[in-house]
Amino acid sequence: MIAARSSHLVDAAATLGGDAIHVWQLDFRPTQGRQPLLRTLAAYLGIDAGDVTLVDGAHGRPRLDHRHGSTLDFNWSHSGNHALIAVARGIAPGIDVERRRPRPHALPLARRFFGSDEADAIAALPEETRAAAFLEVWTAKEALLKAHGRGLGYGLQRLRVLSTEAELRLLRFDGEDIDVWQLQRLVISVDLIAALAWRGSPRTIQLQMLASTD
Repeated sequence: MIAARSSHLVDAAATLGGDAIHVWQLDFRPTQGRQPLLRTLAAYLGIDAGDVTLVDGAHGRPRLDHRHGSTLDFNWSHSGNHALIAVARGIAPGIDVERRRPRPHALPLARRFFGSDEADAIAALPEETRAAAFLEVWTAKEALLKAHGRGLGYGLQRLRVLSTEAELRLLRFDGEDIDVWQLQRLVISVDLIAALAWRGSPRTIQLQMLASTD
């Protein structure tokens, strides 16, 4: 379920419960670094952005320092001038976004990084739709691996994802019970392909715009 959008960061942060995931869409410039992320997390923690401390986990996934004493967790992704920030309580979300753009080598990349069944499905598509299909699977797998905590280094081949117009579904995740995983396609704009994943029960996804004044 996708709820209504809002541009009021502080007000929205106060409403985050254990049954929802907030996903913020924002314009992004690489020179900003982590500042948009820190500003967003500060609103949920009720502190200044300069007081937010992040640490890297064992496999490089950033998380809040334990001194914040919060069940809050997050993940973010950026591509070009666009970024997405996922914030939740009690779960570790994983999110990934990619700009929709031509990828002449989409099929060879799928053959290299995906399972043979996934690559064959992409090969069966018209050439002009292969790049988007490749990115659908790629963003889904990266979101899942980020939520898992191991990232791409764990291996894209350890997962199988079904991507059709009707659904985005996890079929296999080595060492994991796929029934406890959630995977959602995020329909943001015609220019972006994105996915959100987490381990746990279904939640409401609240997709919101983060304005530069928030």
